[in-house]
Amino acid sequence: MPTDLTPLLLRLVGGDPDAATEVLAQAGTSSSASVLVAAAMLTHDARHLGRAMALAVGPRERQLVVLADTYVRGDADLLDVLVRDHLAEHPDHLLAAWIAGRPH
Repeated sequence: MPTDLTPLLLRLVGGDPDAATEVLAQAGTSSSASVLVAAAMLTHDARHLGRAMALAVGPRERQLVVLADTYVRGDADLLDVLVRDHLAEHPDHLLAAWIAGRPH
């Protein structure tokens, strides 16, 4: 996650409604996989995830995209397994924890 976007994503995870608006405003032009994942989670629009996967750098970001895709597709059982594995390996990944905590 690029450092300049970290405060925005932390505000989103913290429940700031203005952050959600900012994420959606940036989604059309963003080159951040994390912003696109957040946009997909907010809108349930999987089109953001295709771009996010193309921009994802490394396994951590690619796994984040898969988590969001699993959530958007509504596969709660698979999401529970994947997010548990992801957070065991990356316990500091707040965006992944945010996805896990969203209602199914």
